[in-house]
Amino acid sequence: MSELSVKVPVNTLVEFMLNALAAMGISDEDAKIIADVIITSDFFGVRSHGIAHLKMYYERIKKGLQLPKTKITIVKDTPTTAVLDGGNGMGMVIGHHAMKIAIEKAKQNGLGAVAVRNSSHYGVAGYYPLMAVKEGMVGLSVTNAHPSIAPTFGVKPMLGTNPIAVAAPTDEAFPYMFDAATSVIPRGKIEVYSRANKPLPVGWVINQDGVSATESNNMIKEMDLGHVALLPVGGLGEMFGGHKGYGLATMVEIFSAAFQDGTYLWGLTDEDAEGNSQFLRIGHFFMAINIENFIPLATFKKITGNIMRDLRSSPISPEQSQIFTAGEKEYLNTQKVLAEGVEIPPAVQKNLLTLQAELGLSKVNLGF
Repeated sequence: MSELSVKVPVNTLVEFMLNALAAMGISDEDAKIIADVIITSDFFGVRSHGIAHLKMYYERIKKGLQLPKTKITIVKDTPTTAVLDGGNGMGMVIGHHAMKIAIEKAKQNGLGAVAVRNSSHYGVAGYYPLMAVKEGMVGLSVTNAHPSIAPTFGVKPMLGTNPIAVAAPTDEAFPYMFDAATSVIPRGKIEVYSRANKPLPVGWVINQDGVSATESNNMIKEMDLGHVALLPVGGLGEMFGGHKGYGLATMVEIFSAAFQDGTYLWGLTDEDAEGNSQFLRIGHFFMAINIENFIPLATFKKITGNIMRDLRSSPISPEQSQIFTAGEKEYLNTQKVLAEGVEIPPAVQKNLLTLQAELGLSKVNLGF
């Protein structure tokens, strides 16, 4: 293992993931979907949800907290909507399947919406609306998650980081793609700081006294115990709009749970009230909008492209070099990663080598 970060070619990492996922008992077809979602996160620069999370999925499968064999059932189906039960399988496979259904319904009827119950962590949320973009549509995906965010004026984590992801085609080289947690940072960012043994900045997490907590090493454990909480987008109180982030997180919780009679808030934990292990039973919501049912696709792309270009060409702060639009940084980072490889820090190297040893994977040389 290297004491420094190492850049590994994308193809090498994908091959390693496919072998690792197969060794976990996941089918080849499902493994391809999971590996694609994971590597897409690294393309986007969302390293908390990329290859660094592979060992987390392995540990959850080992503990029986999610199932390697994903069996999806249709609970309810209409021309424009569906409710799916993911059977507590692999969230990426469930999400991919649900978004495909939403897209097919949108092709036929203009709109498609799918609610999902009994799923697990589905990776980077932006992956799914981009599936719709590839079909000339607008896509949306939201998901609830393990309690992490305190409501405004509260101190206990009640809501998940509850991301909102929306993507739309443009006439540029990359689409509009907004993907963000409704907390000031995603939960995975704490994991990144913990692996690097760095303290958290003030204003991200609060303790039971409503005071910033900065020690990253035990933060996730403390959050799971309800002792600390992430702040919603906007931060502490209402002065800078913390109530808006809180409201958006609640909206995601409603979309992710209420449309499918699912689990919510402190029901989304690995243990029940008696301390027994249980599935997380995460909920998702997906939507695809067929642009051609409103306006010609080319016209839509030109308008969205013009909006992006006008925003980027607006006056720039003297301290900054340029204005970015949503999806641009992810596009630029993808080009860089494809050319240079995925940066693997020492802590992630250690996890991957542990996986390699425990799963008996000697075929792929990771280069560290």
